[in-house]
Amino acid sequence: MSVNATTDANVCLATIDFLEYQGLARILHHCLIRYPEQKLIQDLKECDIAGSWPEFGLREQNRAGRHLLGGYLQQMTLNAMGEMDAATLIELKLDYGQLFFGPGEPNAVPQGSVYLSEEQLFNDRSTMALIDFYRANGIELQMDFPQPIDHIGLFFAVLDQSFGRVAAEPNNQVLARMIQVLLQLHLLPWAFRCFELAHQYAATDFYRGVALLGYDFLQQLQQDFQILPIATRLYR
Repeated sequence: MSVNATTDANVCLATIDFLEYQGLARILHHCLIRYPEQKLIQDLKECDIAGSWPEFGLREQNRAGRHLLGGYLQQMTLNAMGEMDAATLIELKLDYGQLFFGPGEPNAVPQGSVYLSEEQLFNDRSTMALIDFYRANGIELQMDFPQPIDHIGLFFAVLDQSFGRVAAEPNNQVLARMIQVLLQLHLLPWAFRCFELAHQYAATDFYRGVALLGYDFLQQLQQDFQILPIATRLYR
C-alpha cells in the first residue's frame, strides 16, 4: 500500500494547537484503552470536558458528541464524598465490555487487524506492518497488560506522545510526515468504522458521545495533515 502523493506536501503546523491535540488524544486513550474507573469519570465531569472540547469544523458528529457526553456527565450526581453512584459505574463498565472487550466478541472490536484481515484475525499482516513502522520510527509503547499493539486506544497514546513532540518542535517536518503515515496507512483505514460501531451499539450516552467525538477528531486530523482516504476493504 503506497502513500498518496498529496501527503508529500509539507504540513503547515503553525496554526494548530498541538498541546490541545495532545490533551484530546490522551482523553481518548484513557476512555478507550480500559474499563472506566471512578477517577476518570469524575475528572471528566469536573473539567467539563464536553464544554471545553473544541468545535473544530462544526460537524454534526462534534455537536452531537459534545451534547451526549455533556448531558451524561451533567446529570450524573456525586455523593458527599465526590463519588459517582456504584450502579452507574457498573453500567459504564458493562457498556465498555460489550463494546470493546467481551466476554464474547465485542461489538466494536478495537484492534485494526480484525477490520483489515479477510479472516478477521488478531495480529495479522497489518499488525506486523505497524510493528515494523513503530520500530523504524523509534516508537515504544508502555502497556499495563499484554494486548495487540493495534488497539485503537494505543494509537491515541502514540498520537499523545507525537503531538507533544510537535508542540516542542513545530518545524520538524520529519515528525509531521511520520504522523501522516501513521494516520493514513495504519489508523484511518479502519478507525472510522470502529467508532461507527461503537456509536451504534453503545448502551450509554457516555460511549455514544466518546465515539462521535473520536470520529470527529479523526476527521479533523485528516484535514489538518492533508490526507486523502485510502480505499481499503473492511471485513466488518
